[in-house]
Amino acid sequence: MISLESATTVVWGHSALELVVDVSPDGPVGVRTLSGAEPGTVHPRATQPLVELLVAGEGRARVSHRFSETALGRRMVYAGSARTRDGKWEELHVDVRDERTGLVARTSFRSVDGVGACQVRTTVTNTGDRPVPLHGVTSFATGFAGVRVEDVDLLRADSEWLGEGRWSRRPLRADGVPDLGLPLHGQDGRGRFAAVSTGTWSTGTHLPTGGIVDRRSGRAWLWQVEHNGAWRWEVGERLDGPYLALLGPTDIDHQWQDVLLPGDSFTTVPVSVAVSESGVDGAIAALTAHRRELVRPHRDRTALPVVFNDYMNTLMGDPTTAKLLPLVDAAADVGAEVFCIDAGWYDNGSDWWDSVGEWQPSHTRFPRGIEQVLARIRERGMVPGLWLEPEVVGVRSPVADKLPDTAFLQRSGVRLVEHGRYHLDMRHPAAVAHLDKVVDRLVGDLGVGYFKLDYNINPGAGTDLVADSPGAGLLSHNRAHLAWLDRVLDRHPDLILENCASGAMRMDYALLSRMQLQSTSDQQDPLRYPPIAVSAPMSVLPEQSASWAYPQPDMTDEHFAYTVCTGMLGRLYLSGRLDLMTSEQLRSVRAAVRVNQDIRADLATSVPLWPLGLPAWDDPWLSLALRSGDVTYLAAWQRGGEGTAAVLALPHLRGRHIDIEVLYPRELPAWTCDWDPDTGTLTLTAPAEPASARLFRIVADAPVTPSTTEGTAR
Repeated sequence: MISLESATTVVWGHSALELVVDVSPDGPVGVRTLSGAEPGTVHPRATQPLVELLVAGEGRARVSHRFSETALGRRMVYAGSARTRDGKWEELHVDVRDERTGLVARTSFRSVDGVGACQVRTTVTNTGDRPVPLHGVTSFATGFAGVRVEDVDLLRADSEWLGEGRWSRRPLRADGVPDLGLPLHGQDGRGRFAAVSTGTWSTGTHLPTGGIVDRRSGRAWLWQVEHNGAWRWEVGERLDGPYLALLGPTDIDHQWQDVLLPGDSFTTVPVSVAVSESGVDGAIAALTAHRRELVRPHRDRTALPVVFNDYMNTLMGDPTTAKLLPLVDAAADVGAEVFCIDAGWYDNGSDWWDSVGEWQPSHTRFPRGIEQVLARIRERGMVPGLWLEPEVVGVRSPVADKLPDTAFLQRSGVRLVEHGRYHLDMRHPAAVAHLDKVVDRLVGDLGVGYFKLDYNINPGAGTDLVADSPGAGLLSHNRAHLAWLDRVLDRHPDLILENCASGAMRMDYALLSRMQLQSTSDQQDPLRYPPIAVSAPMSVLPEQSASWAYPQPDMTDEHFAYTVCTGMLGRLYLSGRLDLMTSEQLRSVRAAVRVNQDIRADLATSVPLWPLGLPAWDDPWLSLALRSGDVTYLAAWQRGGEGTAAVLALPHLRGRHIDIEVLYPRELPAWTCDWDPDTGTLTLTAPAEPASARLFRIVADAPVTPSTTEGTAR
């Protein structure tokens, strides 16, 4: 572990990461270097302060709407550093202080040796004698001195229901940071590109994951804000290059204010930053390894069971004993290991949307009790699961009158209502006790071992009950929700929790560090789903990424396989009317399940690659590869339109012979695979079908010699 300090710098890191912080008294405390520990590189000193702190009595040093050059950020001076260890995590704490207000900020970095990423958060303490209203605190801020904005690409993603994770890579100059001739004016800019998420759908508009790439050097930085509520990240230009600021809620975006009384402290939401000298592929490999260190230990991480869920394009929230029992048998016959009964299991024939909250099994849907269906699931060797939306209570629910008003999010003394639901306030002991009773009953009395935790409303800015501001109330609620999940898993350590929020509207690593898998979308059109599944590993570990595979009996063979392939490079998440399929169709699903089970141990150690680049929504060809050692799993989708051939880049296999094998589907006509070891490119030619897909396994063989330049395809 690197650990050095001089009069001007603090150096910290390990074999895969180097952090250099400037601490000299004649300049701001700031990050000079956060890199993949490249030796011998000299960087200019930092001008972007490490901590940007916006308070009511100080504001910004220069007017703008960005979190760079706040008055306190510019003024704070170095107050010391400390190094600690927490299990596998090496930690560095850097303290800065403002004498005028008495505010002290500690920025804490933590990293695992050999992983080119770190998690960062900042704690602000009021050591003065007056209250200080906080309006914004960066979890992490850094400049990139010496990097030319003209050479920088910005990676970012928009997201919405049915269209999650739509990534783009564009020059920063073309994405909201124009060349304004700043050197001529001798001042930093005022603009920035900012991605902002409001309310509790942390990924409902933009993703908290982003990145920048220096095209000239190949150096890349990726980040993620790890919060299940409101956040902001921004990239802009300073005189000496680009800067980055990562934050949770702020006053200007989220109605957040926290009045820090003398002696009190406030800690920001955690963020993580991954670095690489090898472009986006290297940075996502580092971030993937870092995410594996963040997630909670759980048996599911190695078991990775195949899940069947009865909802999507199947029962669609209308489960009954008569409909479920044939599906249970069919799912078991193809090899599913979890069977989850989705929405509607509590419905006695009314419009259940605004009456949920008790979570008692329906008597009309299950005349002999839901226990009959759950017993059949267990008899067939599967773990029984239920859909649950715990944080909401319908306005017509009996629970709505049993709990006090203070157990719900509210504004000005009025319970917030969204789409016919109240929203529980997880800070309140009555709300927590209610949900604990529900979970413990369903697990203890019914033997449920899997919950799909859905979340279909967004309460907005938050609650002003017992809070300095609505945003502060929401942040406290968000943190209480995480603490509740921790306690649930402490009581039921084998319980598997799926993270869902109208698909993937809360696909963040505050939740994913606790829950075991992530539903990637509610998209019901199988032709539109692949770009969502292909882009998902930018945000989610492959072994947590659950994309629906919902083949139907009326599909053509190619359409059937195309649909199944969408779920193969991750947690295979089955649905579809298996009970109505032909023996040939069931054989195809069974083959897919066996392939996924065969490769899942490799998926849990893999890093993602995009041989055709990050997908655009309407791309005619899509591809995702997962690399584990010398084995590469490659999925490709041909979506019709512009030709039947595509050239895929696999630079990690350049100069090698390869053995390429079709894993699924084996029974359909083979695609032509032409491998060029000199360029590291694979040309795939698909049949002239409206849509088709294949999953391949590629094994690297001996290096190519001048007399042997052919690969093997089968």
